[in-house]
Amino acid sequence: MIIISDTSAITNLFQVGYLEILRDLYGEITVTPGVRRELYRIEEQQNILKDTDWIKTAYPKNDILINELLESLDLGESESIALAIELDADYLIVDEFEGRKIADKLGIKIIGLLGVLILAKKQGLIIQIKPVVDKLLKAGFRLNKKLVNKVLIALGEVK
Repeated sequence: MIIISDTSAITNLFQVGYLEILRDLYGEITVTPGVRRELYRIEEQQNILKDTDWIKTAYPKNDILINELLESLDLGESESIALAIELDADYLIVDEFEGRKIADKLGIKIIGLLGVLILAKKQGLIIQIKPVVDKLLKAGFRLNKKLVNKVLIALGEVK
């Protein structure tokens, strides 16, 4: 399975102590050099990621596509979308609205952090999503509250 990740899922799961969910779900995650640079901006995160053998870096080759995407997206998202196309990724983990919209238009299968948490619960990696979502919100991650509530109701975590 080929999973490409943008920065937000890795950073946010790291900040709330649930980074291993990605490893447990997918085995290996691939990031681009632009995403790795973004991840390394936080020193504590950099120290952990240097020793993490399941987060690999791959270099996208389609500079023309990357430059086109840079008109609307940041470097990490642009490289991630280009790499997802080049590697025919099973999923691109991306949360930013514009990145999701463009990836979807290009036929890339996308999943966001909330989707990752749903999978983690379904596979028994976490008991409940709500405590993780609460930690993410407290750490500053933005989630659509109506969507979160719908998910929590559907999973039987709130009424």
